[in-house]
Amino acid sequence: MNYFNDNPILTFHLTHPLMQKIVRLKEKNFKDTDKDIYAPRDFEDAMDNYKKILSLVGEISAEIIAPNAADVDAEGPKIENNRVIYAKGTKENLDAINKAGLMGMTLPRKYGGLNFPIIPYIMAADIVSRADAGFVNIWGLQDCAETIYEFANDSQKEKYLPRVSKGETCSMALTEPDAGSDLQAVKVEATFDEEKKQWYLNGVKRFITNGDGDISLVLARSEKGTKDGRGLSVFIYDKNSNAVKIRRIENKLGIKGSPTCELVYRNAPVELVGSRRLGLIKYVMSLMNGARLGIGAQSVGIAEAAYREALAYAKSRIQFNQPIIKFSPVYEMLTVMKAKLDASRSLLYETGRFVDIYKSYSHISKEETLSKEKRTEMKKYNRLADVYTPLLKGMASEYANQITYDALQIHGGSGFMKDYEIERIYRDVRITTIYEGTTQLQMVAAIRGVTTGIYLNQIKEYENIEIKHELNTYKRILVEMTEDYQSCTSTVTDEKENEYIEFHSKRLVEMAGSIIMGYLLLLDTNRDHTFWKTLEVYLKLVRAENKARYEFIKHSNINDIGKFKI
Repeated sequence: MNYFNDNPILTFHLTHPLMQKIVRLKEKNFKDTDKDIYAPRDFEDAMDNYKKILSLVGEISAEIIAPNAADVDAEGPKIENNRVIYAKGTKENLDAINKAGLMGMTLPRKYGGLNFPIIPYIMAADIVSRADAGFVNIWGLQDCAETIYEFANDSQKEKYLPRVSKGETCSMALTEPDAGSDLQAVKVEATFDEEKKQWYLNGVKRFITNGDGDISLVLARSEKGTKDGRGLSVFIYDKNSNAVKIRRIENKLGIKGSPTCELVYRNAPVELVGSRRLGLIKYVMSLMNGARLGIGAQSVGIAEAAYREALAYAKSRIQFNQPIIKFSPVYEMLTVMKAKLDASRSLLYETGRFVDIYKSYSHISKEETLSKEKRTEMKKYNRLADVYTPLLKGMASEYANQITYDALQIHGGSGFMKDYEIERIYRDVRITTIYEGTTQLQMVAAIRGVTTGIYLNQIKEYENIEIKHELNTYKRILVEMTEDYQSCTSTVTDEKENEYIEFHSKRLVEMAGSIIMGYLLLLDTNRDHTFWKTLEVYLKLVRAENKARYEFIKHSNINDIGKFKI
């Protein structure tokens, strides 16, 4: 089996027309071809490399990671001599991944990376998540290396990035017992020893994924007397220092193969990343956006696994002398699950494309002065990436939970038993709407896309793309939905009251997200008619849901806020 080759939708998204631009930017118009034997000669050569690597990811995921998932879930990690010891299957997974050279995928080749754009990297995360959602939390934290590449100094890059490319794992130590979503409340103290010219950390971090990773990015308070985000900085902690005590590994509902640790820093030596005071304002925001994109991919991969388990079970389970897939309540559930899955995946890769273009321009701007046109384009894609990322994380994780819930329901009583994969998948998916910012916080972040008109402007861009005549009926539905969305946006924002906007943020963001995903499926269908059924089902679903949101908003007023307060 191969989890890339058996899913042609992945190749469809990998070959999106915008990939030409993305690859040219990432490879700087292929100017390194003569200097680097690993650099692609042209676009076709680059795409061939991506497909080969993704096929390798698909093979490892199907043949090694997925078969290990149940045992890893049962065994879990443990602490020995103040070190996290992974489950046997996790070690096998990491060994296979490292032998295949799948760490440092987006890092430049000068640091031993593959220099891949974001799209093939998050596609790999999509595939690995289908195999084991817990393992992707260890492998996927190579994202931390991107932050080091973007903001650390040259000596730090030379010191740490090749280690990531060679297989060392990472972690980001942000949250604390009294600072979960509210990172401004971080208390871990960073002090500078003038004599030794060395920074040290003291304090406790909690709920740290892969907390005993080889290289950690730590958010800490570097400015004495401060209590907000302006007093925070980011530091690199090297596990080789042996200065952190692992107090415990949390006993979790799901993703059990991924160690979630409580850590105690006692005069732990660290290195400052970038400038002081910018830790939360700049560096962690970048780090979190990368993590949220990764959880979008994780959500889609889990949803893929759940859908396939449900489909296979529905075809094989016989009741009343026929497979249960023949019963309308079941086949309707499966069809809606597939529509939500395809819509989520389309949003995932659209968001990834925006991030890719913005990041590429940002990296180029550090080496040369961008033209006015390119600076304008970079700002445009930066704005889109900023509002699409929380939209993706919120919508994809909620859909993944709905899909997995229905997948277990289709299994009936069997799904509640550990004999079936869906039981583990159901436990694993639950965290996706919680960590790296709950759905509620994503909606509050994404509301900027509503109030600034960024979502509407992008919807209008989709609307202006020429499509085949036979798809115009679906486009008209989306135009009508957009009119309702605009009307609701005006109703809420005309009150000029932030609390009222937040009160309706989930409804407005979901209205925008449904329209955006509808248009993305429309454009997918314009390229490939195999999406036709998904498009039709999805529009029937979200058209009704958006009407309900419209009615709620239109029949409420600012005084309703008080009615919902406990």
